[in-house]
Amino acid sequence: MTTTCPSGQHSHHDVYAAQCPCRALLDLLANKWSALAIGALEDGPQRFGELQRKLQGVSPKVLTQTLRRLEDFGILDRTVYPAVPLHVEYSLTALGRSAAIPLNALRSWVEDNIDRAYRPEPVAP
Repeated sequence: MTTTCPSGQHSHHDVYAAQCPCRALLDLLANKWSALAIGALEDGPQRFGELQRKLQGVSPKVLTQTLRRLEDFGILDRTVYPAVPLHVEYSLTALGRSAAIPLNALRSWVEDNIDRAYRPEPVAP
């Protein structure tokens, strides 16, 4: 299914166009917590607590918001298993697995190049 540009300014998707719906998906995938959550789910379904432990530093509120947005875009599935307490698992959809490929490459590039990246010296007080 092709999404129509709401602005009517172009007939194809263009992330450089301000009103293109691609922007919302790019914004989601360029978010560090989204990229890390997708990476964490590459190994298979995980529960919320497992994801929170793996994504060190994320608050429960931010992780919940991130997972909901990823679900809304069809990047991941949320499966609720009837149990006491409820058992909820998150897993990548086919679309999410396809997004994981370039995000994995980006994470690897960052780890390989962080020592070469420019980091300004701290400013003395």
